[in-house]
Amino acid sequence: MGLKFIRTTGLFFLVIGAIFWLQQPNLNSIGKSHKNYSSLLAFADENAEVTIAEMTLGSEEAEVHIVEYASYTCPHCATFHTEIYPRLKKDYIETGEVRFTYREVYFDKYGLWASMIARCAGPEKFFGLTDLIYKSQEKWTRAGDDAAIVNELSKLARVAGLNDQKINTCLKDTEKLRALVEWFKTNASNDEIKSTPSFVINGEKFSNMGYDEFSSIIESKISQ
Repeated sequence: MGLKFIRTTGLFFLVIGAIFWLQQPNLNSIGKSHKNYSSLLAFADENAEVTIAEMTLGSEEAEVHIVEYASYTCPHCATFHTEIYPRLKKDYIETGEVRFTYREVYFDKYGLWASMIARCAGPEKFFGLTDLIYKSQEKWTRAGDDAAIVNELSKLARVAGLNDQKINTCLKDTEKLRALVEWFKTNASNDEIKSTPSFVINGEKFSNMGYDEFSSIIESKISQ
């Protein structure tokens, strides 16, 4: 990554970070114990004109629809995506029995930046880059200061084929950033999400679980 890119992107995030810390509304919902969470919600734009795309895999005719709520900085979410999700994808999504939707939860600004990086790759590469972000979670979340974390996330974006100009443009899209936070607020409120990962399977909410329990639930939904 060029020095100019690091400096300009780092400066942008320092400004955004200042906005986060200056706004601390009272919050009595999901993630209130997470650092910077309430200020992230204050940064939302209730009148955002940017449309946020649902990131979905699988057949539209699938009998089972799973919606996952996850944070890129959540260790349990990383475990799900590295150990359980690949099996679900092979056994149920790729066979056409399950349609899978991924919805981001923002506990902190780093999870939000990771989301913007993943979405920067577009729907075709979103899930592949999401896998990379989760597999590298321990490394990029512990990289150091804001610039170092941006640097590590940008490295993953380059693996997915994005260049510095594209990455920089995506990360500076303030309108989309605000829209993403508002989109998350609406989704989390509608589905009463209080922890990550959480799953809504054919309208029924479940907490984190192992592959065997997932499989049992999916099979029971298919047979209904």
